[in-house]
Amino acid sequence: MIVRLWHGRTKSEDAEQYEQFMKVRAAPDYGSVDGLLKVYFTRRDEGAQTHFLLITVWDSIEAVRRFAGEHPEKAKYYAEDDGFLLEKEENVALYEVFLSV
Repeated sequence: MIVRLWHGRTKSEDAEQYEQFMKVRAAPDYGSVDGLLKVYFTRRDEGAQTHFLLITVWDSIEAVRRFAGEHPEKAKYYAEDDGFLLEKEENVALYEVFLSV
């Protein structure tokens, strides 16, 4: 199993709209990929900024590649992200799960 972590930030005044975008656009895209076991879309409001952390659990690195492409450590973005995100981080964090209880 592989856990993939993606982080993004918006202005707080854009957070509700970005959250809706993630529900309508990103969640169905993630869900369409064979091998996705679980996804958590999370947010944390912090003053003038809101942080979004997407935690996805995949059955294999091959499944992550089906979603992200040949370089699974590279972040995947949608065209609409340019209107919301304060920056676009280049990479995600990938972790191999060695124990799950």
